[in-house]
Amino acid sequence: MILNKDTSKKTAELLLQIKAIKLSPNEPFHWASGWKSPIYCDNRVTLSYPPVRVFLKQEIAKIVENKYGKPDVIAGVATGAIAIGVLVAQELGVPFVYVRPEPKKHGRKNQIEGYLESGQNVVVIEDLISTGKSSLNAVEALKENNAVVKGMVAIFSYGFDVATENFKEKNVELTTLSNYDNLLEQALDSSYISEKELITLQEWRQNPSIWKQ
Repeated sequence: MILNKDTSKKTAELLLQIKAIKLSPNEPFHWASGWKSPIYCDNRVTLSYPPVRVFLKQEIAKIVENKYGKPDVIAGVATGAIAIGVLVAQELGVPFVYVRPEPKKHGRKNQIEGYLESGQNVVVIEDLISTGKSSLNAVEALKENNAVVKGMVAIFSYGFDVATENFKEKNVELTTLSNYDNLLEQALDSSYISEKELITLQEWRQNPSIWKQ
């Protein structure tokens, strides 16, 4: 869910400008999953641009406060959302924890790093939503540690139907600063892509697993 289209398009504009998102419909990228894709998103690039990371921090913090009030804790999903999660927690003046994909194999064998009390209200921060499985895995880990997960806020989502279904199944509310549809609209408006490339990019999202296979 997008709360503000202007914010969504501004986010998309910034991500394109700094090449955190790259669109290449004619020479697709190869994802680790084996999919061919005309888009590659690496939101960690935003950390190298102070004005961009300040914008993202402030906009995510606004969403968190407007939707949930000030939570007890902000949780970042490792590793991509650790840094932006810290920035949001700092903006809100609340504690921060992060969630590993699985418990450590040694030491205290933590999956959640940081101090988290039973019953605390938590908002989860994520950098990118594809299928949503890794993000929801973090939510489950928090719930298993008796956290009250109020919702999740992410920078960007590809808007896959499978992600929508996964979040609905787990009853987790997801809000993103921007998404694929608004990205394409902004890319076309700024002449980053042509009308012909737009059609190719829209076709990919309909069947990403079999596109150009």
